Amino acid sequence: MDDPSKPPILDHPVEEASAFTADALIDDVRRLREVGTEALPAVCFLEFDGDLTDWLVEQQIAVAFRSWACFHTTMFSLDLEGLRCGIIARTIGGPYAVLIAEQLHAAGASLIIGLTSAGRVAPELPLPGIVVATKAIRDEGTSYHYLPPGEDATCPSCLTLPIARELSLSGFAVRTGKVWTTDAPYRETNRQLGKWEREGALAVEMQAASLFAFAKARNANVAVVARVSNAVDHEGSQFDTGSNEQGLEILKALARAGRSFLAI
Repeated sequence: MDDPSKPPILDHPVEEASAFTADALIDDVRRLREVGTEALPAVCFLEFDGDLTDWLVEQQIAVAFRSWACFHTTMFSLDLEGLRCGIIARTIGGPYAVLIAEQLHAAGASLIIGLTSAGRVAPELPLPGIVVATKAIRDEGTSYHYLPPGEDATCPSCLTLPIARELSLSGFAVRTGKVWTTDAPYRETNRQLGKWEREGALAVEMQAASLFAFAKARNANVAVVARVSNAVDHEGSQFDTGSNEQGLEILKALARAGRSFLAI
């Protein structure tokens, strides 16, 4: 008999193989849509807001990548610092981000970098600012399908250090540290914000814990960079992540970091 005190999300058999796989879905997409088999770019970005991707396409910096076998998204490719990269827009929220990350990993992407907007938790963090996430508080559901409840969702330093270095060299104010991942942005309470501030969280977003858990379980290379744009205690302009030109400079820095990581 099931234990009613243990929610199903905390009782997932993470050691068991999945009955449905990303490889199977990719095979179906290729068959049904006659998608090509060109190799994916080694570095792929998940751009959660989508505005930057829209601008890159409008400026003809990014073009559609026709061999991306996915029912749900379009990939665009762009050359950054001599490296061909892929970018997929609006993969917001842990479940959707991991759905696409699973397919990217299965299709051969070597490094997946999430670029998300986020809210400030630590009062001293400048707005707008950038946080390279090293660890995530698992206040969401997807990670529990990949890791046991007591295991940390972390990003290895071999990914976070080169990313933080390249962003800093590009002139951005960068912090590295913990973020709070939530499934319910409209249920963030002042008590929670205070609690996670005391626990050392810098910002709150919706994907990092899910992506880090997936990466750890699947032995994938995944990083998350947050453009912190708003805060409940901020009286100035909200939701300002900077210009699209600045977003492009961030992508270039991430491409340089990706290139140095892949060369190891």
